[in-house]
Amino acid sequence: MGFWSKAVTTFRRRTLDIKNPSGWNGGDARPAGEEVTPSSVLGLSAAWACVNLIAGTIATLPLMVYRTKKDGSREVAKDHPLYRILHDNPNTDQTAVDYLEFVQSSLEFWGNSYSRIVRSGEKPVSLLPIRPDIMSVDRDDRGRVRYRWSEDGQYFERFDDTVLHIRGFGGGPLGGLSTLSFARDTFGLAMATDRAARETFRNGMRPAGQFVFKEFLTPDQREQLDERLTNKYLGAINAGRPYIAEGGAEYKPISINPDDAQMLETRGFSVDEVCRFFGVPPFMIGHTEKSTSWGTGLAEQVLGFQKFNLRRRLKRIEQSMEKRLLTPADRAAGVVIEFNLEGLLRGDSAARAAYYGAGLKDGWLNINQVCAWENLPPVEGGDVNRVQMQNVPLTEAGKEPAATPQPGAPKLRVVGSE
Repeated sequence: MGFWSKAVTTFRRRTLDIKNPSGWNGGDARPAGEEVTPSSVLGLSAAWACVNLIAGTIATLPLMVYRTKKDGSREVAKDHPLYRILHDNPNTDQTAVDYLEFVQSSLEFWGNSYSRIVRSGEKPVSLLPIRPDIMSVDRDDRGRVRYRWSEDGQYFERFDDTVLHIRGFGGGPLGGLSTLSFARDTFGLAMATDRAARETFRNGMRPAGQFVFKEFLTPDQREQLDERLTNKYLGAINAGRPYIAEGGAEYKPISINPDDAQMLETRGFSVDEVCRFFGVPPFMIGHTEKSTSWGTGLAEQVLGFQKFNLRRRLKRIEQSMEKRLLTPADRAAGVVIEFNLEGLLRGDSAARAAYYGAGLKDGWLNINQVCAWENLPPVEGGDVNRVQMQNVPLTEAGKEPAATPQPGAPKLRVVGSE
């Protein structure tokens, strides 16, 4: 058994139980005194923003089914039964965006996503998502991967041919590694810091000052002083009201800078840590403390996020779906499942214009293809690919144009033709 298989098996034996967090990997059940659960982690604005960004971006990309033709080109296989399931309607309750957001959120938190495949014969007709926290995965006596869970009063036992299992980072045969488990200390510290900030600001950042007495007060004197201060000076309406100090009392203001307590610095560090676990540049969730909020440097970071973060997540989904949803006949026919990354350009008109311009100029796009993507009607003659230099069809490129005689030019007579 390899390293990752052992790691995943160990994790599965100590699998996350929302009602009993002490089962997490044998570590501290309440790091920093906080109970780390999916709900509490989503209460962290950084975690919410990271998961929302990743899941929302992936869910809104068009998930397409393509068929490879004999000449090597591909076409959208709208007649394939999987097209409507993956592109529009995975089940009776969810849209494709809802379903994919659930899938990706499960991957971000638990490192696994599960869906029950409902088939009619060999043809999939529906994908029903399953909560990862209720799933138990092991192998049966025959070595098959077995999935068991209870939901809505029903007990299910299925095998890998009827369960779409998408594994996250470090995914062994039994599952991926849970971010909730491995990042629980970071999440616990962030929640503890937020709680400390709430408690600090509940009654004001700090007391404005203190009354110093040379002698100890009697219980009656202390109670009288507290009552007097509360009745006459507590609340914004009494701000600035002068206080008459008696009996040798001396008032001393208290001045503590919040940065001295490192509250703000600790909270900012927690945001960076959460972003690091999810692989999201901090500025993409509004944390611009250490960088400018615009410029070419951030543009490069966005491209890096797409290349090194989104790409590997998309490939996990694509390959898992191809493995479990396509039949041998589909594979023989060249059917593939892929996200259309051009969907990222929909909100950027300048990037779309540059992309279309390059394709039209170099001849690998034609006008009607661009019109179809932009929901515009086709134009006459727009189905022919053209090149920029002479604006002629590709089939005519490189041919010498026929000579056109100038008006009034004398006709050439070939000797011996008469």
